[in-house]
Amino acid sequence: MAYLDLSDFRNETVAAPTPHEIGASLSALEWQVVGIAQRDRLASLEAPGRWSKLLAIFFGGDRASPRLADPRLEALRRLAVHAWHKGDAIPQDEIAGFHAAGFSFAQLQLVLAQVRGKAVA
Repeated sequence: MAYLDLSDFRNETVAAPTPHEIGASLSALEWQVVGIAQRDRLASLEAPGRWSKLLAIFFGGDRASPRLADPRLEALRRLAVHAWHKGDAIPQDEIAGFHAAGFSFAQLQLVLAQVRGKAVA
């Protein structure tokens, strides 16, 4: 059994590294997706219902889906929409989808930090 002596750190506060210090980054395209997600409503995360489709056929309206064709970018968009509207209260299944798309925890923190810095109250 190993023992690690941590007594030297008793009264010291250790700051967690920021995502930039870890080396987390997003591409320019990914940052654009985060920016575009600010204008999307939470309803854009749900599939349109039958009535919505039917009304759009008869009365016109915006039938264009805000969903992105690239699954990785769509996972980022979904997470960013939640972040813009709910702050840090993002559903676990969205976080799991974000990670399944290949994004890291540090990238999640980077997106949340960006949203916190620009969120409009």
